[in-house]
Amino acid sequence: MFSRLEPTVRALLIANLLIFVAEWLLPSLFNDFALWPLAAGFQPWQLVSYAFLHGGIAHLAFNMIGLVSFGNELEQYWGSKRLLTFYTASVVTAALTQLAVTSSLSEIAPTVGASGGIYGLLLGFAMMFPNRKVIPLIPPIPMPAWLFAVIFAGLELYLGVTGTAAGIAHFAHLGGMIGGWIMIRRWRRRASPIY
Repeated sequence: MFSRLEPTVRALLIANLLIFVAEWLLPSLFNDFALWPLAAGFQPWQLVSYAFLHGGIAHLAFNMIGLVSFGNELEQYWGSKRLLTFYTASVVTAALTQLAVTSSLSEIAPTVGASGGIYGLLLGFAMMFPNRKVIPLIPPIPMPAWLFAVIFAGLELYLGVTGTAAGIAHFAHLGGMIGGWIMIRRWRRRASPIY
């Protein structure tokens, strides 16, 4: 299976796994590289570095399943450079969204995880392959990719607005989807003829 992964997806997977191990050996990585709110230790590199840190094995596992599930096929379709650009835009937009939310709520908790980038990949997959069947882990009911993305976006919006499932960066997930949507719109606009 590992040999079937595209180069960028493989590199991101390895980087996330190695950094997860490094987190156990060097706990200070969390303090320096998590995404801290603007008033609580934010540094510019955290806009990307937070996406390589994870809060536990389950957090890492779910994100890496998403990376492989959506990213590999997108990389085959777009190529390595475009996938990396798309993923990075989703990660950064997720971070900016999270910073805006934490600033408005005066929260001081750090954010970690690749979820913003993964939600961007989910949206990209749904836009590129809208009718492809996806079977979520819970509930395991086959559905078209576009519906899967809409359900997840709606769920994240609901959970974020209501404050349900606290401790999860719901708006960062939505920010990742927004970043992905902006990139695809930009690419499509460039590809259209100018009249």
